[in-house]
Amino acid sequence: MSPLMLWAIVFVGALLVLVFSADWFTDGAEELGLYLGMPAYVVGVTIVAIGTSLPELVSSVIAVSQGSPEIVAGNVVGSNITNIFLVLGFAAIIGKRLSVTHEIIHVDLPMLVASAAFLWLSVRDGQVTAFEGALLVGGAVVYLLYAVNISRQRGRLHEEIEEDLEEELGVYPGVFDKMVWVRLLGGAALLYVGAEYTVRSVIHLSSLMNIGADVIAISAVALGTSLPELVVSVNAARRGNLEIAMGNVLGSSVFNSFAVLGIPALITPLPVKPEVLEVGVPAMLVAALLYFFMAQDREITRWEGWLLMLFYVLFLGTLFGLA
Repeated sequence: MSPLMLWAIVFVGALLVLVFSADWFTDGAEELGLYLGMPAYVVGVTIVAIGTSLPELVSSVIAVSQGSPEIVAGNVVGSNITNIFLVLGFAAIIGKRLSVTHEIIHVDLPMLVASAAFLWLSVRDGQVTAFEGALLVGGAVVYLLYAVNISRQRGRLHEEIEEDLEEELGVYPGVFDKMVWVRLLGGAALLYVGAEYTVRSVIHLSSLMNIGADVIAISAVALGTSLPELVVSVNAARRGNLEIAMGNVLGSSVFNSFAVLGIPALITPLPVKPEVLEVGVPAMLVAALLYFFMAQDREITRWEGWLLMLFYVLFLGTLFGLA
């Protein structure tokens, strides 16, 4: 077996471990939060929002620790592009029409555009500094506090989150399952292993294929780490839970821009390669603006979903010099 084939297999396997261990860890964190008496809407908004971005976050921190910080910006920008063009587009096609609520138009969507603009301002000089990282992490805190506050005001959504979490997990306040620790500790251990070998395989593949690690990160790694968002959004769209499909893409993209870029920048300055600046960031800004304007009539249709998918293909073609 050639080294290229070997590391390609390692890459795919590590991504799968990363994605599934993040889901396992998130389930354990949700169960522990409910057992400790945290309000279900707080558990649903905060832990789920962070959980779907765990693959991006952990792989980014590992990339920094292994001396490959250039992977981080590509991973974040690529994940946001994939979330909007691919995940949202595919969910709109499956669900035929995604309905948009008043709150999403007037608060969540502006927050998405603001986070994308903040990311652009942070990377425009080719580097994300520790100061910019601190501001980005501050933006993540503001967003999570907003999400918790707004969920309190949505009585219907509050009740739905409580029912969904308690029925799905079979856990209620004060009821403890010892398997929670297995999910938490096992999920954390597998997260680390999956992230480490994802980064290692990216470094080896970039060397063997003579392609920048940032290019692999913005395309293949971003696609792999966006699998949780894809699964959640498509399943929600198929069941008719259109607000969940929309909110999942929004929350994950905002959290990526703020926390997944900001936290590694606190460890070391993050270089931003020309491919990310010249192809990735403009595509991400276009994606955020398209999402904003498409949602103004309070729905995203199947035809708009196909258009978003075409934009994703165009992005990949441009990235690899095919367009």
